[in-house]
Amino acid sequence: MTAQIIATLLPVFLIAGCGAVYGRLRTPDIRGLNTLNMELFVPMLVFAVLADRQAPLADYARLALAAAVVVLGSGLVLWPVAKWLKLEVKTFLPPMMFNNSGNMGIPLLVLAFGEQALPAAVVLFIVEMLLHFSVGLYMLSPHTPLWRLLRMPIVLASLAGLAVNLGGVPLPGWGLEAMHMLGGVSIPLMLFALGVRMLDIDFGDWRTGLLGALLCPLSGLVLAAPLIIWLELSGLQAAALWVFAALPPAVLNYLVAEQYRQEPHKVASLVLIGNLGSLVVMPLVLILVFTRVYPPG
Repeated sequence: MTAQIIATLLPVFLIAGCGAVYGRLRTPDIRGLNTLNMELFVPMLVFAVLADRQAPLADYARLALAAAVVVLGSGLVLWPVAKWLKLEVKTFLPPMMFNNSGNMGIPLLVLAFGEQALPAAVVLFIVEMLLHFSVGLYMLSPHTPLWRLLRMPIVLASLAGLAVNLGGVPLPGWGLEAMHMLGGVSIPLMLFALGVRMLDIDFGDWRTGLLGALLCPLSGLVLAAPLIIWLELSGLQAAALWVFAALPPAVLNYLVAEQYRQEPHKVASLVLIGNLGSLVVMPLVLILVFTRVYPPG
């Protein structure tokens, strides 16, 4: 089991580490790569996975519901904590709610459980992204028009993929294969970009960062446990939800906070220390998953 955990986590942190080293030596402008990834490679991955008729998407409805409850429930659970500690709610809660389901979640689930976990990983990612760009933006700026959501390539790809899958529209194998190949670029690129982006973040407010590193996975796991029982999730889907619930804050929280001028330095500490904390949290969660939920092999 130790070997399985190392084999799962080591590629994640090695690729992110390569991004950090390259970023330190060359100081690349990662925005262009991130834009390309979010507007082309990730939408291709999302469409290819959702449109593939071999993936029965109706089977993932309960997992999607559970993911939404974990994301939104984390905010509700931690809201009184933020008030009690006199933390700015708009600063503290979004990183606790919106986790790293893209940069870390998709690669981690695929490495842990194989390619059969990709549909579940994409469903979890879509749920988190849709909530981040609707509820998350509304939390920071209540006047943001939600119709902007429909202009996002990921949302358009999701809707198109769902329509093709649920409508039973046949797609040529060569077309799906090409989209899978383009989408496959997104996974290592997410991790590489994560490593580069980490260089822009400092330990400014380390006390808040440490608190977030503890409460972010804890709130998710506390919600995931009863949801798995209530929604009768089992096997791979239960394992995927455990991992999703324990993921650290998304780097995107920092970028959004910077855009809306919502104490970006504090959000930066929450993101950085939370992701560093995953070095401790994720092995513990994988031990739980591999021993009690979804044994390897």
